[in-house]
Amino acid sequence: MGVPSWADTLSLPEAARYVVVLVDGLGYDLLLEHADIAPYLSSLADRAPLLSGLPSTTATSLTSLGTGLPPGTHGVVGYTSRIPGTDRVMNSLRWDPQVDPAQWQPYPTMFERIDAAGIPTSAVNKAEFEGSGLTVCSQGGVPFHPISSVYERLDVVVEASEATPSSLVYTYESTLDHTGHEKGCTSPEWRDRLRGIDRDLADLRDALAPGTALLVTADHGMLDLPKDDRFDVESEPAMLTDVVVFAGEARFRHLYTRSGTEQEVAARWRDRLGDHALVLTRDEAEAAGWFGQIEDAVRPRIGDVLVASLGDFGVFSSRHFAIELLMSGFHGSVTPAEMRIPLLVDA
Repeated sequence: MGVPSWADTLSLPEAARYVVVLVDGLGYDLLLEHADIAPYLSSLADRAPLLSGLPSTTATSLTSLGTGLPPGTHGVVGYTSRIPGTDRVMNSLRWDPQVDPAQWQPYPTMFERIDAAGIPTSAVNKAEFEGSGLTVCSQGGVPFHPISSVYERLDVVVEASEATPSSLVYTYESTLDHTGHEKGCTSPEWRDRLRGIDRDLADLRDALAPGTALLVTADHGMLDLPKDDRFDVESEPAMLTDVVVFAGEARFRHLYTRSGTEQEVAARWRDRLGDHALVLTRDEAEAAGWFGQIEDAVRPRIGDVLVASLGDFGVFSSRHFAIELLMSGFHGSVTPAEMRIPLLVDA
């Protein structure tokens, strides 16, 4: 877009205007598997997939996109995580009123930096997200245009894009992910939602001014887990010995342990789960690069032990996260189905 001192690592086309659409839950593998019902989006799938960070979950990925930083630096390290110095668990989507998002994630967003460099930048999103902790962390520092429908989104995105000779507009589509969690990511309902999103984004492309680049990506993929024979950790209370805070999500658990017991807890979980999961201590995860560069302020937000599920496995808790037992589709872990995301460019 002509802003100096930035590197184009994705080989994107030059354009005075860009519109970036993040479709929550649109995994690269899912898009290819359902190309027949998403003819517009699949026609753009001519680039190698990107990889989300870890955990492969919405709050973490949105903040990585918004800041250009890895989770270990921006600090949004999962769907739920421990608030250091407390036994409270923060839900990164709902946030915690006692936590200042500007302190939790102190870096300026990419949107803010681009806007300051002279490219008018804005976010178009649901009205309910305006001013939320996650919005401040991931999209803060630029005008926020609240919307209430997909039709309003199209109009507002086009208006914001064309308001100035150059512009960057970010917008977000949540319904594919919601449908996948509830019905499964290969269900008829999910396929219908993908079909509708494909039409909506084709309409958006048609409505944008000539020369505007449209970029569509995602935050994570998704896979379905069978609803029978799920591992509920509450049925084996010994597994929680020395675990003082249980957080994360079914496919990527953060276990916060009593001081000095992380190796014992990790060994117990490895013995029990075998090849159903990767179980790493925080130090092992850091060495493996799971969170990227980890800052000192962020390190205690990461579990002392991390449990990344494999195959069709998940770690559930009927006491702490009962709603997950009702869900069908999941994400968060290290598998390609969860981490591979598309980079679709129409310019």
